[in-house]
Amino acid sequence: MKADAVRGHLDGLLLAVLEPGPLHGYAIITAVQRRSGGALELRTGTIYPALNRLERLGLLSSSWQSASGERRRRAYELTDAGRATLAGERAAWSEFTAAIGSVLNPGPQPGTHPGLAT
Repeated sequence: MKADAVRGHLDGLLLAVLEPGPLHGYAIITAVQRRSGGALELRTGTIYPALNRLERLGLLSSSWQSASGERRRRAYELTDAGRATLAGERAAWSEFTAAIGSVLNPGPQPGTHPGLAT
């Protein structure tokens, strides 16, 4: 899928994959790829600036974590403000997809009879 398709939706994608709990950058990339069935492949050069911006906005918090034998990694998690923003992103996405769907796949128009030319 083209990177342009993700533009404008990156924040919502990142917030959504962080909803279950904290993840580090590579795990975020993997979660987006897995949840999209491989259709979305985000690059580190795309997500880290976005994660930093979301943290500055107070939607994410981060902390350094290390697992046994692994190097330290910054893990990101949603704040309460991030959860509220995610709810708004989901509502906006539902409205957007409904509007686009009604144009791309129109059903019978209200007040018309199927099969009659107007």
